[in-house]
Amino acid sequence: MSHSHSGGPTADVSVRVAWADDADAIAGVQVRAWPALYAGLLPAEVLPSDVEAVAAQWRQALARPADARHRVLVALERNRVVGFALTSPATDPDCDPVADGELAEVTLDPQERGKGHGSRLLQAAVDTLAADRFSRAVTWVNAPDDALRTFLTDAGWAPDTAHRELDLDGTGATTVKQVRLHTAIG
Repeated sequence: MSHSHSGGPTADVSVRVAWADDADAIAGVQVRAWPALYAGLLPAEVLPSDVEAVAAQWRQALARPADARHRVLVALERNRVVGFALTSPATDPDCDPVADGELAEVTLDPQERGKGHGSRLLQAAVDTLAADRFSRAVTWVNAPDDALRTFLTDAGWAPDTAHRELDLDGTGATTVKQVRLHTAIG
């Protein structure tokens, strides 16, 4: 299949709202992506590796969202899920849950990086937040994750000076510094 144009969306790549049937595929992406996301932060054995268990949680979340504005988007190559994004009202105490939306996660299958899926997902997530009438979007990024931070700042996001330390295992022994980025939408 030849693509004479570069960069533009083609019929075989797209982003759509996730269906309950996507649970297994989303779980697969997550289980494959997490070791890279948390490399050097968490030992591999504490990361979920059972796709079935993770899929069951997704199935429940997709079937019964906590709030109409909790949305799951999937990036597709033909009919294969290659990444996902989560949007919701912002939950930080200093955010306004009516005006501020949160990009809770943008996760790509590690084998599918560099193909434009991340940019399409990010754009779709911002469009979704705008459609849900948020005027600002925030997202938390692990401070050491330069690639994600650069990806977001290149797309027009900027640090908003908020930062936090996230307790990854509930004991306080494993923490990661996170910075919050934001962008105006709508």
